[in-house]
Amino acid sequence: MSIASDPNRLLPAEPGVRAIARSLLEQVQDLPIISPHGHIDADMLLHDTPFPDPAALLVSPDHYVTRLIHASGVPLDQLGVGPGARTEPRTVWRHFCAAWPLFEGTASGYWLRSEFEHVFGLTEEPSEAAADALFDTISARLKDPGFRPRQLFKDFNIEVLATTDDPLDDLAAHAGLAADPAFQGRVVPTFRPDAYINAHAPGFADNVTRLVQSAGDGKSGYAGYVTALENRRRYFIDHGAVSADHGVRTPLTLKLDRVEAEALFEKARRGDVSAAERDAFEAHMLYQMARMSVEDGLVMTIHPGSFRNHHPGTFERFGADTGHDIPFAVNYTEGIRPLLADFGTAKDFHLVLFTLDETVFSRELAPLAGFYPAVYLGAPWWFLDAPDAMLRFRSAVTETAGFSRSAGFIDDTRAFCSIPARHDTSRRIEASFLARLVAEHRITEAGAARIIVDLVDASPRRVFKL
Repeated sequence: MSIASDPNRLLPAEPGVRAIARSLLEQVQDLPIISPHGHIDADMLLHDTPFPDPAALLVSPDHYVTRLIHASGVPLDQLGVGPGARTEPRTVWRHFCAAWPLFEGTASGYWLRSEFEHVFGLTEEPSEAAADALFDTISARLKDPGFRPRQLFKDFNIEVLATTDDPLDDLAAHAGLAADPAFQGRVVPTFRPDAYINAHAPGFADNVTRLVQSAGDGKSGYAGYVTALENRRRYFIDHGAVSADHGVRTPLTLKLDRVEAEALFEKARRGDVSAAERDAFEAHMLYQMARMSVEDGLVMTIHPGSFRNHHPGTFERFGADTGHDIPFAVNYTEGIRPLLADFGTAKDFHLVLFTLDETVFSRELAPLAGFYPAVYLGAPWWFLDAPDAMLRFRSAVTETAGFSRSAGFIDDTRAFCSIPARHDTSRRIEASFLARLVAEHRITEAGAARIIVDLVDASPRRVFKL
């Protein structure tokens, strides 16, 4: 039996605790996947676009994979990364197979093993010697109608899948999927306004101009800007959106009066803001996004703490989301206070807080979620969406916030075929953690069975208003 098929993978090593964990896992193993945050392209599902080749499916779009190979000395352009990449897919695949030993012990290695075995039916490990044979085998699988995106969506048992979308996207793909009786599933857009509220984002002034002209109801300046954001949020809601996501630099929030906000907005449009003024404008707009969520009902999610595009040369050549976004420490307790002071107890406001800084799990996030009705704990995300980090998260937050303040798992992926493996990982980790509490007589096994169903299924439906 391969390790990817072992029924005890990721479960506790002690036999008695493992037996409890396996019993708990059985409660949720076949439940549908609820994916309220991710980066899959809705057009792919609308048009049922075949996957072109193994490299384009499993390597090039997955910065979890490419960053580690790049760290070993392989240039990103040899991995098919960046606009207009011309490296032959088979060459990309050979680099990946040669680098396979690098993934031992990593979350990426675990997911990939699961994909190879459970999606493609492969038991042979990638290797430099086997690269071409594996490429040909997977390529043949991809020509089978059973490996088209819509069939995989069904086979993966995905019930809800959220995409991440620019505020000015026409959402035609979402409308097409919603109107297609042949597509059985729910694909919802997510309002992601980062490029329109971060004054140092590339093209910020042009983005704002297009936004105001298209949705500002004829208004200009800051008033037209705010109106346009409100209007586009309503457009997203009309197309099925349930949340607005904010990949801000920090969780800082700031409540400015209109005169201050207008002045800062005009400086930002001119491009003469300092770093401090940029942060102040983004902080004010994060407060405004919360105000809008209270009014229109969109769940608000915050993903701070990433130093985006850390290596200037890589960003200039290959663009964003190419593996060099690096975490840094954040301050939630002070930063989020202005927002929570006004909206933390607002009726039906749901605020899901994520972090890349796990030092805030027990010190800040759990206490915040343990008091404010609006606050929910986002799952371990990105560098923390790995088995041991998931266990650290659950251990750090549960004694203060319990289980009811959790928002459920997110896969946060561009790699479509990794979705079931990621959700399976989360379910096994939840079963393992709960089994330990049962074995230590801290909760009952019946209570643990109820909790794991809630964590996997009811919590994401409840928190994301699905």
